[in-house]
Amino acid sequence: MTRKLFWEDMYQQVFEARVETVAGNNLVLDQTAFNPRGGGLVSDTGTINGIRVVEVTKEGDTISHAFASPPPLKTGDPVKGVLDWERRHRVMRMHTAAHILSSVVNRETGALITGNQINPDESRVDFNLDSFDREKMSVYIDSVNEAVKRGLEIRTYFMRREEAVTVPGLVKLAKAAPPSLEVLRIVEIGDVDTQADGGVHVRNTNEIGTVVGLRTENKGKNNRRLYFTVQ
Repeated sequence: MTRKLFWEDMYQQVFEARVETVAGNNLVLDQTAFNPRGGGLVSDTGTINGIRVVEVTKEGDTISHAFASPPPLKTGDPVKGVLDWERRHRVMRMHTAAHILSSVVNRETGALITGNQINPDESRVDFNLDSFDREKMSVYIDSVNEAVKRGLEIRTYFMRREEAVTVPGLVKLAKAAPPSLEVLRIVEIGDVDTQADGGVHVRNTNEIGTVVGLRTENKGKNNRRLYFTVQ
């Protein structure tokens, strides 16, 4: 099991760890501040002992760091990891904005999330809606920015799954969290949104800046996609 430092302090940019396993181009540490790819979020990038980390993935409770070539490290070696912080912080801003957006759309339409992709420059959220025009998008984005400007605090905590699924609006995915997850991590954004989520977020919505709606797409029957960014 890899200790998730990014859950303990999402603002930790530098960390020390020890190598647990090396397999080809991939390295597993006893702990890491690198957030892995998953849940629609791209992974962090950065360096470990000065060697560039190109992607971070997870399998169960194990987090693996991938390099362009096999790293000159062995089991037990101490290492220092450094995140590409500007990139990570943009992902955090985008991710928190996506939660607020999904909450606004859910409140106004009852729609659930059918997919999402959170990137540093441009992100998207898909909803199970039969219509989604430019005018509606503008209204939703305005509501998101009203919430952002309130300077809402974000907090995280854990809840057992059987309790979490009884809380209205807690799971906004069209497909709920897998039954195998006995304990869910909860992200609460002031009084605007509470969702089960495992990703990284800002501490306060003031950090998001301004959310800008870019375009919408029809992705098939009852599936509408909204692209956005933050400035």
